[in-house]
Amino acid sequence: MRQLSAATGLFIALALPLAAQRPAPAIDSARYVRTTAPTDPVIQAMWTEGMEKSQAMDLAQVLMDSIGPRLVNSDRYNAGQQWLLKTYAGWGVSAKREQWGTWNAWQRGATHVDLIAPRIRSLEAVMLAWSPGTGGKDVIGDVILYPDVAAPEDFAKWLPQAKGKFILGSAPNPSCRASSQWTEFGQPGSAARLDSTRRAISAAWADRTKKGGNPFLWQKDAGVAGMITTNFSGYPGVDKVFGSWRQQVPYVDVTCEDYNLLYRLAEKHQGPRIKLNADSKFLGENPVFNVIAEIKGSEKPDEYIVLSAHYDSWDGASGATDNGTGTITMLEAMRILKTTYPHPRRTIIVGHWGGEEQGLNGSRSFVEDHPEVVKGLRAGWNQDNGTGRVVGISPGPFPNAPETLAGYLAELPSQITGWIKIGGPGSPGSGGSDHSSFQCAKGPLFGLGALNWDYFSLTWHTNRDTYDKLVPEDLKNNATLVAMLTYEADRNPDSSPMALLTALPNGNEVKYECPKAVRKTADSPR
Repeated sequence: MRQLSAATGLFIALALPLAAQRPAPAIDSARYVRTTAPTDPVIQAMWTEGMEKSQAMDLAQVLMDSIGPRLVNSDRYNAGQQWLLKTYAGWGVSAKREQWGTWNAWQRGATHVDLIAPRIRSLEAVMLAWSPGTGGKDVIGDVILYPDVAAPEDFAKWLPQAKGKFILGSAPNPSCRASSQWTEFGQPGSAARLDSTRRAISAAWADRTKKGGNPFLWQKDAGVAGMITTNFSGYPGVDKVFGSWRQQVPYVDVTCEDYNLLYRLAEKHQGPRIKLNADSKFLGENPVFNVIAEIKGSEKPDEYIVLSAHYDSWDGASGATDNGTGTITMLEAMRILKTTYPHPRRTIIVGHWGGEEQGLNGSRSFVEDHPEVVKGLRAGWNQDNGTGRVVGISPGPFPNAPETLAGYLAELPSQITGWIKIGGPGSPGSGGSDHSSFQCAKGPLFGLGALNWDYFSLTWHTNRDTYDKLVPEDLKNNATLVAMLTYEADRNPDSSPMALLTALPNGNEVKYECPKAVRKTADSPR
């Protein structure tokens, strides 16, 4: 998820209302926060079901602890989809897996890395996604630095030395403390000097690695034992953990502290050696699916409200806040709806999308495959930004959406709506998550912004994105909010599509053009 947190308050009015032709301000929250308790019996029942009888944390525990990370088309991804189907069936909700393409299927095994010289220490490490393993065998080798050479021909002369060695492929970090600690406790100028040093080291390392050519071509042929990398998030012990589609040798991420240890030992020629045992399996290019759940509309089945969240994750940890929380929000909202409002007028769909982390591929495919849903879409909600309570709604390129959304919120309990701001309309598809897939196709699906809770440094794509980072009160709040918003949208008698923005403040025409979904591993960006 690459959108700004709503907690920043940065709801920028990027667009012009069609009639007034002047920037639209954000809606004043005082206009829709209730001063009295809601009297609608359905809203009251939803509050009781969502806030007092919530199953959100029980569902989250299964998803994050038992199923775990959901790397697209991995064994855990598929196991979790079967759990979703079983869960929905238990509630009497129709759900199915719907294929959107094929993807390289990969299964993670155990990873263990030990420093065995010049002393013994088990290192904190995890194999990157789609990395080959060691076949369950111990591989022992010296640890050496990526060479600092003057030209590619010098790199070619160095290359024979890489055989059987582990290569340190990332720049070291001058400190594994959080920058905020240097700001708070450092001597005058310490934080600025540290930032300058980090930038210089990073630039020098980028120049250094350019001399080696394409690493995917030389590592395997040179007989490299493995690559050791690090991707420090800015928090002690927290690394960003991603993957690659073309890894030819085992790739292992080591946390900042242990990586710096290896780097210093190698730089000082103190003979570091490690033992790596890593297991993984490549299972071939196999079908990959979204999970789609549905409550059929009783009066207007060809009009839709869509609940949206990507289900896939990276797999350095458990994918708890990216996007297990979004998944549970929509799952629990559907349970609340089925319990308290089982016969909606319009059809309610939940999309648990796959392949978001590779480019919104699951939701883009759904939009391409189901133009009837986009055409009949009357409202929808997407969440993909951590564990915090919802504090903002971005209306996208729909100039009448802020007033409509304010009308919905005015019917809800102030305990939920009191936090929320509604932005002014803006460009379609901004925000980098699955609501973009619908907005670019002119579908009114709105992004929900949440409080940050150190999302980008602590949990987003990291080895610390685990169940214990969840905020139970906020997760219950969000699921209840989505259920109530869906109810209010279903009650809206207006059956016409929302008006669309046509021009931006600079006079440029608004473009509604959707990038094509990538539906196959071989076609994905490298």
